[in-house]
Amino acid sequence: MKELINSNSEYEALFSETLEMSIQDFLNQMMIYNSGIKEIRTKLEILDEEFQTKYSYNPIHHIESRLKSIKSIIEKVKEKKLEVTLENIKQNVTDIAGIRVICNYIDDIYKVESMLLSQSDVTLLRRRDYIKTPKASGYQSLHLIVEVPIFLSDGSMPIPVEIQIRTIAMDFWASLEHKLKYKSDNEVAEDLRYRLKICARAIQELDTEMQNINNIIANRNNDRDK
Repeated sequence: MKELINSNSEYEALFSETLEMSIQDFLNQMMIYNSGIKEIRTKLEILDEEFQTKYSYNPIHHIESRLKSIKSIIEKVKEKKLEVTLENIKQNVTDIAGIRVICNYIDDIYKVESMLLSQSDVTLLRRRDYIKTPKASGYQSLHLIVEVPIFLSDGSMPIPVEIQIRTIAMDFWASLEHKLKYKSDNEVAEDLRYRLKICARAIQELDTEMQNINNIIANRNNDRDK
């Protein structure tokens, strides 16, 4: 929340343009989205700790989270040609609360997904698998939008949270693509996009080979323990 709330003047400037709601209403809603992040993050951390206790293995390397900026939220609503109201934000922007889960291996991605979605209070709203079917750019990641209840003083409220699950190598590639997308000179961007596509294929092969090696090591250890 601290990253979102920089100054009242910033909010006043943006809100005075289009928003038919108060700054306080918006901040209250952001608090709820932030609670959704905490709820999902806690679930993931508990699952990871359980794996460490039972199997001496962590499927999750680390977790990152973020709240979408007010500027991005307003732009997204406007792109949909909607009036910028709190209700339209809640109904039409599903990635305000975001979590990125970085895993060690490809199998871990689907393991984490399965464990999380098996929980009775987590509802899957949308699933896009860019690992089995990468984007044209070469981007790979598993995207989920889930709904989780947040319990407040006046009752519970379902909140959507976007979850991106990927390997360390996929995340490294995605961070470089992000720099190219937003910070690169247009004259060199086309050449760099081509080179990134080549890197994406190499990363796919690397992740697959690392997974195979890890499986062999795990199978040998299991045979030794029998």
